[in-house]
Amino acid sequence: MPTFLNDSPVFGPVRSRRLGLSLGVNMMPAAGKICTFDCLYCENGLNAERRCAQRHNTAETVLASLERSLLEMRKTGELPDVITFAGNGEPTAAPEFPEAVAGAVRLRDEIAPSCRIAVLSNGTRADVPAVHDALMLVDDNILKLDTADRSYIQLLDRPVGPYDVEHQIETFASFGGHVIVQTMFLTGSFDGHNLDNTGERYVGPWLDALQRIRPQEVTIYTVARDTPVPGLEKASPAILDGIAERVRALGIPCQVSY
Repeated sequence: MPTFLNDSPVFGPVRSRRLGLSLGVNMMPAAGKICTFDCLYCENGLNAERRCAQRHNTAETVLASLERSLLEMRKTGELPDVITFAGNGEPTAAPEFPEAVAGAVRLRDEIAPSCRIAVLSNGTRADVPAVHDALMLVDDNILKLDTADRSYIQLLDRPVGPYDVEHQIETFASFGGHVIVQTMFLTGSFDGHNLDNTGERYVGPWLDALQRIRPQEVTIYTVARDTPVPGLEKASPAILDGIAERVRALGIPCQVSY
């Protein structure tokens, strides 16, 4: 099914369901995808379909483009609500991600002081000290946890390297609340496997993980764009609302995107 790649090193601004007017920062090249996950629902396509020989962008390249974009937007009188590190893959895997974040904070403070800085990450490198420190600098440290079930992660998120969900939960908890947990809920199937993670088998342990992490917020969402594989379906608004209420019952704010 149709998928897309983002411009690089800066794209948008785009209207985000969760973040408002978002100016995207892409540490990956525009020609392909570089990611430590290979999610079945990724809007950028599967890794094998988006192979890229180019390297990650440098912090210098990203920051020069970001500065130009912010200055141009300031001239029009519409600065972004948020600068979002996202793009064609996993931003924290870029060697100069920490330097890029530090520079983005400086540019934000100089040009758009009311703008937030966000990172959309699968969390696979959040335990790297320099990455951890950089994520502590941003306003919205948004890390993915689609489930606490090891086998389901292998089916849906398909980590490229070793992935220990217990270690991820501990890492997320290490932010001391400075983390927003982002979770995809969906139904349907792929390659003979049921991918519905909205039942108690998955939701119960996921809620237990949230109690350990104690994030500042949880955001749950479902399939909204074309996916690279067939068979994935939206979770219903009623199901999402029910899950959100269980999160709020733990004393954790929860945002829902249908």
